[in-house]
Amino acid sequence: MGNRVAREDYEWVYTEQPHANRRKEILAKYPEIKTLMGPDHRLKWIVCIMVAVQFLAFYLVKDLDWKWVLFWTYAFGSCINHSMTLAIHEISHNTAFGNNRAMWNRYFAMFANLPIGLPYSASFKRYHLDHHRYLGGDGVDVDIPTEFEGWFFCTRFRKFVWIILQPLFYAVRPLCINPKPITHLELSNTAIQVCFNVALYWLWGGKPLFYMLAGSLLGMGLHPISGHFIAEHYMFLKGHETYSYYGSLNLLTFNVGYHNEHHDFPSIPGRRLPMVKKIASEYYDGLPSYSSWVKVLYDFIMDDSISPYSRVKRTLKGDIKQE
Repeated sequence: MGNRVAREDYEWVYTEQPHANRRKEILAKYPEIKTLMGPDHRLKWIVCIMVAVQFLAFYLVKDLDWKWVLFWTYAFGSCINHSMTLAIHEISHNTAFGNNRAMWNRYFAMFANLPIGLPYSASFKRYHLDHHRYLGGDGVDVDIPTEFEGWFFCTRFRKFVWIILQPLFYAVRPLCINPKPITHLELSNTAIQVCFNVALYWLWGGKPLFYMLAGSLLGMGLHPISGHFIAEHYMFLKGHETYSYYGSLNLLTFNVGYHNEHHDFPSIPGRRLPMVKKIASEYYDGLPSYSSWVKVLYDFIMDDSISPYSRVKRTLKGDIKQE
């Protein structure tokens, strides 16, 4: 458990990210893919149902013994809350109401944020679009671990702890790598969420509040679905910086596993990404992919050549336009 990862730096490259060029090639060959772009009109109804289910769960757990609160927090609450974060990911690309109703998407994301308990949807939107534009960009892409994470979490045990603490690092990392001025939307997001949390506690007590907050933290830590955090961009094979996952958990995660397809076409909703792969199969079938996020987590911990440093990084040039 004490074997130390030999890697002491990121994988620095001096090429552009691959997704823009591949998108141009695919659209030139298959222009019909443009018809897949645009909002997914089912998304808003799915999100409303998920929020309603969690509201019902808040009511049901209020009278349970703590042992059952703990059980259902991990067995159910963590799954639906992680799924809700990926609904917010979908909404950040304006797939709920379309680009013409951008503010509707922003406030709908705050609604989807309610059962998660931690106000993050407004900030996520700003940083996530930078991640797409400047994938691996030094000082801009906050999806890449900090120098401290790469240096310290370098043994199997420490990598295990790092996975558990992923929600903490995702929250703190933007403040260390690319701090931005607070916007009125972020203030609104925080105010709405705090009011909701207080109301939940006032109505039904501490157990629903614990179920909500602990479910979010557990679901984004040591959890099968959280394997997507590592599967998407950690360099298990040299020369590849984005990987897709084609397993069954895509059903719970709005097809976020189709990650090469998503970065190639971020304006296409997750529900239609399998059609991208089907139409342009020759562009994706040869790329490395995964069938198990649990195996990704296991391999990340046990492989002594992989660590938080195992990310492709590039120095950005020219005019950088951030959100």
